Amino acid sequence: MAHERPTDIRFTLEPTDADNDVLVQIIRSANTAAGSGPDGYQPVGFLITGPEGETIGGLSGYVLFDWLFIQFLAVPESLRGEGVGTELLERAESWARERGLVGMWLDTFAFGAPEFYRTHGFTQFAAIEDHPRGSRRHFFLKRL
Repeated sequence: MAHERPTDIRFTLEPTDADNDVLVQIIRSANTAAGSGPDGYQPVGFLITGPEGETIGGLSGYVLFDWLFIQFLAVPESLRGEGVGTELLERAESWARERGLVGMWLDTFAFGAPEFYRTHGFTQFAAIEDHPRGSRRHFFLKRL
């Protein structure tokens, strides 16, 4: 049974988790029907905790199919230059290897840390110029 064409498209600057869950379920169903098999989606986090157990930084992302996408890597200013970012990447890589993942990928801006990722074995595979204007967004991957 076909759905009727929607009569309204609602714009929001704040889609809810429930809104996004509907979209994700439609995509996952279509991917499975196309023969991709289960996507194995799994959120992951390697979090730096403060003195009272609160999160003060870390690395988070998700596994999709056979790759770990690093969505966020943030080290508090007070810990920069002490190898904490390197340790976060190493722990994520070790975890990904243990699970037999193919690789890891991420994006960062030119004013972010592209050289940091290059020094840790990541290879740039794409860039978007003028994102933001006058700068660049870099996309990196590392095969495991």
